[in-house]
Amino acid sequence: MLLEPGRIQGYLEHRLSGPVRVLSLSVLGREPGGEALKGYGYGVPVKVEYEFGGAPHAAVLETVTPGPFGHEHMADRAQILLWSHSAANRLPRHVRSLDVGGFSRDGSLVSLGDVEELFTLNEFAQGEGYNQDLERLRDGSALDERDLARVDALCDYLVEIHRVSGPDPELYVRRTRELIGHHECIMGILDSYPPAFDGVSAETLVEIERTLVDWRWRLKGYAHRLRQVHGDFHPWNILFQTDANFIVLDRSRGEWGDPADDITALTINYMFFSLQRTGRLEGGFATLFSRFWQRYLSATGDDELQAVVGPYFAFRGLVAANPVWYPKLGPGIRAKLLNFVRAVLDRPQFDPSCVNAYCAGQP
Repeated sequence: MLLEPGRIQGYLEHRLSGPVRVLSLSVLGREPGGEALKGYGYGVPVKVEYEFGGAPHAAVLETVTPGPFGHEHMADRAQILLWSHSAANRLPRHVRSLDVGGFSRDGSLVSLGDVEELFTLNEFAQGEGYNQDLERLRDGSALDERDLARVDALCDYLVEIHRVSGPDPELYVRRTRELIGHHECIMGILDSYPPAFDGVSAETLVEIERTLVDWRWRLKGYAHRLRQVHGDFHPWNILFQTDANFIVLDRSRGEWGDPADDITALTINYMFFSLQRTGRLEGGFATLFSRFWQRYLSATGDDELQAVVGPYFAFRGLVAANPVWYPKLGPGIRAKLLNFVRAVLDRPQFDPSCVNAYCAGQP
């Protein structure tokens, strides 16, 4: 990146609401120079000397170097800098943070220092959530040809996006770590369970958590599976518009992961809604579940998928069984979901034909 004095001057004049003259830019530890710094890289602290209001001033412009330890994505680095700016000025004797900002595509500097919350602005999309189809089936409607066409379309979409391999196997390790340890994923969900609710004991949750530590280390051997994913491919994030045409929402957990993430986010809902209807995976929901699995495996030839889905199904099962998210589940459904979670974690291979046995807690 070329760090130009003119762009810094424009930024400072906007931030300080007055004329500024940049005197020099220099990488800390080197002699200052009046020319633009060439070869400037992220993570290099740059001293900015400038004149404002007739007096000399100096500041240090810093960024975060891309890399492991949760710094791979721009959003990671933004989180660090936003937090640093908000926290630094509340600690006695800490050097004062003047602003937090970003570089736009043209190299301009943009201030974010007065921002209290961030937002996104997305286009509006017409459509009906796929959850409405599942609710209709749960409430007694018969499976029809449109339902079959839609599950095929969803399967084919995942087959297509999962063909794209990820850029860095270390991202697979990170996503596995986040699946188990992130506050929005398994550990956060476990912590949100109330004590001794509806027969769910702390001992059960501790047992699940311990098993997942073993799974994390097992999955590190599958880093070659890193693929493009949606990351939260559940029915409420899928809008059908006409027939089998759909659009997806809320890709907020990153670009890369294991295909099992998307597959379990979708297919556990066939089981979940069927449990609400009859206490078993059967009828139209069983048809959709098995049809998806057979079609996906046939199209991809993914012979490792059933060996890695355990913790991904566990995450979705723990959400579905959680009384915070679903406080009004019928009798026994929560227990069946937790039986399912323990079963898929206890087995080296997931068998799509054994879902009812898993839910019943059969060995």
